[in-house]
Amino acid sequence: MPTDTDAASSGTGAFRMRWRFSTFEGLLLLLFVAGAGAVYAWVFYGKGALIGATYALFMCIPIVAFERRVIFRRLNRRIHAFSTPVFFVASLAIYFVLLDVGYATAGLIMQASGVMEDNWMEAMTPSKTVLIFALGISGSLVFILRVRELLGRDVFLSLLTGRYRRPIQEERVFLFIDLAGSTSYAERNGDLRMQEYLGKLFATIADPVLRYRGSIDDYVGDAAVITWPFDRATNNAACVHCVFDILEVINADAHRWQKEFGEVPRLRAALHGGTIVAAEIGLDRHKITYFGDTVNTTARLEGFCKTLGHQVLISTDLARKMRLPHYVRVEDLGEHAIKGRGQKLGVLALRVGGSMPVTAPAPSPAE
Repeated sequence: MPTDTDAASSGTGAFRMRWRFSTFEGLLLLLFVAGAGAVYAWVFYGKGALIGATYALFMCIPIVAFERRVIFRRLNRRIHAFSTPVFFVASLAIYFVLLDVGYATAGLIMQASGVMEDNWMEAMTPSKTVLIFALGISGSLVFILRVRELLGRDVFLSLLTGRYRRPIQEERVFLFIDLAGSTSYAERNGDLRMQEYLGKLFATIADPVLRYRGSIDDYVGDAAVITWPFDRATNNAACVHCVFDILEVINADAHRWQKEFGEVPRLRAALHGGTIVAAEIGLDRHKITYFGDTVNTTARLEGFCKTLGHQVLISTDLARKMRLPHYVRVEDLGEHAIKGRGQKLGVLALRVGGSMPVTAPAPSPAE
């Protein structure tokens, strides 16, 4: 059974500093940028590949870091609220500032270390050609990363490789998150205000999902459908950490939600996993979709949150496959009939509380 090696002592905050790239992706990104700089130096000067690679890294990586909200997060959020023309101009201005600062920093370091023999002004001031080239490289990377973020990492890679051109069976975990009271909020504030509310909520959900390497598969009305490959979801109970991280982020920002929208989002969440069929569908717009009892059961389980009076539910079958975090308390709610499903489903309620690790009940001998 997997062990809970993280978050035991610090609750949901233990995963907060996780990078949004895997080690392999990060290295690939660095190699691409450095290679582009080395090629530029070789083509235009016939030498200085190391110098070109260094300049490229110092110029392009800050832009990627800005777009991924690793640096200057507030500024990034602020410009994304602008209209498209203003956003475009603001982004270009920020890019050029980052390019200039990166170039000057690289030049300063290489000049001070004796790698370059040029004078200080030439070493720290980029030419127009260099700026345009660096902007093209970093802009291309940003475009690819935005498409990747729009589709989700797994979906993006799967569409590129054609993994789901033919339907395949695989094990996955699904998380359904629903906003409680959305109908009454829309009646009080109108549909446009409701969409602003949902837009901010889904944006808030996205960061924890990325941290725990999940994919937002779809938005259905006021609900989000999140999924993981089974092993990734159960490793260190990542899917459970994700749920409570989302709730923690919202609670930590409660005063802003109250001030901006008049209430703090109340969420209901359900987790379940099992075998599904995945396939790529569509002609003009391709999409990877999931079929099977597991998806339907997760949706039904989320509906039990309201009838059973609990915020977070997990199927007993899924909970048995992992060691739940130390900060989670479990309440066994017994077995419940699922519409369209022959067998009853064991249901557990999860909540924050306690300091001792807990695990799901062990299977009975009959099982």
